[in-house]
Amino acid sequence: MNISYKWLKDFVEIDMSPLELAEKLTLIGLELDGLHDVRDDSVLDIETTSNRGDCLSHLGVAREVAVATQKTLNVPEPGIPHADAGAGLVAIEAPEICHRFTARIIRNVKIGPSPEWLVKRLEAVGERSINNIADITNYAMHALGQPMHAFDLDKLEEGRIVVRRAAKGEKITTLDEVERECDDSMLVICDASKPAAVGGVMGGFESGITEETSNVLIEVACFEPLNIRSTSRTLGLATEASYRFERGVDIENLIRASDFASALIVELAEGELGEFADVYPSKPEVLSIDAPELKEEIERLSGLRVERNEIERILSDLGLTKTSQDVYSPPSWRHDLFIEEDLVEEVVRIAGYDRIGEELPPGGGSGQYQPSEGRKRDLRKSLATVGFDEAISYSFIDERHDGLFEYLPGLRSAAAEEYVEIRDPIIDGATRMRPTLIPGLLESIRTNFNQRLRDVKLYELGKVFAAGDSEDGLPFERELLAMALTGSETFEENEAPGRKLDFFDLKGALELVFDAARLDPPELRPCKTMHLQTGQSAEVVHSGVVVGYIGK
Repeated sequence: MNISYKWLKDFVEIDMSPLELAEKLTLIGLELDGLHDVRDDSVLDIETTSNRGDCLSHLGVAREVAVATQKTLNVPEPGIPHADAGAGLVAIEAPEICHRFTARIIRNVKIGPSPEWLVKRLEAVGERSINNIADITNYAMHALGQPMHAFDLDKLEEGRIVVRRAAKGEKITTLDEVERECDDSMLVICDASKPAAVGGVMGGFESGITEETSNVLIEVACFEPLNIRSTSRTLGLATEASYRFERGVDIENLIRASDFASALIVELAEGELGEFADVYPSKPEVLSIDAPELKEEIERLSGLRVERNEIERILSDLGLTKTSQDVYSPPSWRHDLFIEEDLVEEVVRIAGYDRIGEELPPGGGSGQYQPSEGRKRDLRKSLATVGFDEAISYSFIDERHDGLFEYLPGLRSAAAEEYVEIRDPIIDGATRMRPTLIPGLLESIRTNFNQRLRDVKLYELGKVFAAGDSEDGLPFERELLAMALTGSETFEENEAPGRKLDFFDLKGALELVFDAARLDPPELRPCKTMHLQTGQSAEVVHSGVVVGYIGK
């Protein structure tokens, strides 16, 4: 996310240099990817995690700066009049995926180039200028974090909006002039008869703003994040709008954003304000977070001693409301606060990650192996003696691995609905908790191959996951061992390659593992598995139970 230093100062007083500001943001959890100059401005490239959609705007970052520096936040409130359009302008037929929709009509606009100051600000954050109306909607999005779209009102049949699910096979030509086929899981913004935009992703070409446009309808809405994510992936169409909607926008920010953009259109395009509609089918439930021992939990989890009045100041400045004794409600723009530990994290990052010291955990057994660790230690030592290195992979994998590997007997079946899904993956596309260790090992081997290292022996000890059917709904976990080897045997101080590694090298390593774990040797029985070659694979049996697979 590109943030203009000069633009940020519209929202909060900053008495630091761009470099000092970058360091301050890093200390409160907004990681800096880069800092560069654009003309007479400095631009901060901030890396935001998928749960912090509120920081995908200058207002969102300004909130963080204001809290950290105890400065006043300047939130734009245009306060322009709202002429009620009545019930005929907007109809929502899919309230489960369109939570709120506002529409404002502005008449007699003059389409033309944007003023130089607006072009400069958009260019600073990586946007190209199109025309004054499109530029204003993009400007408002980067300022306030709310995507919006401008329709040519005269191209909307009957001059009204219907928000519904697409019919299966329904087609629309989007603004990039590509015809796209929708399915009934997708949300479309329609006029009286046909789609005019793919909701939350991209507008339609036929209803777009042109030089002949004189009347516009400004859409500012809030959509279901998971639906927008699914639509964007299915259509292969990722936009600035979908990026923000996927992470959740502030449903209470819609009118402010609409007023902000409308005021600019009146100023820069000489438009005349018309009717305004706000359709809000059902307000979200107000969340309450019970934190009876917040001060004590902050000290226990971080070691920081933060005074109660400072805790209250931080939470209040972050927008949380104290509804009763030790009960807090998060603001509408924070979709990542649910439990007491979330509040601990908020206080700690503002108080200063850099203040957290190093301290050994208490207890007489500190630093000692737990009872279950002894065999793991012996196992690691044994594998090291025969040339294996330990790999550590992410616990989440891509969907493309679905159905490629045989899963351990005892884990539930690999039907798609039984994977453990990640709602907000930190790596794009990695939406599964791994049901097997093999993809991670193969990726490690691929990395070695890319570095021209062909003789590789790797193992990994780690947990795998499957959907659980327990009363608490928690996933099923099991710790597994996986090994992989490829290439030739290597010997210290001998550059010449040794013999090729084969099935029996892996079998020997497996027997070594069982010996290190103080278990009887395994029995190998021929079998057919999904990911191993027929005739060169076997199931590993211990005490009459299949505990794994081995093969090529």
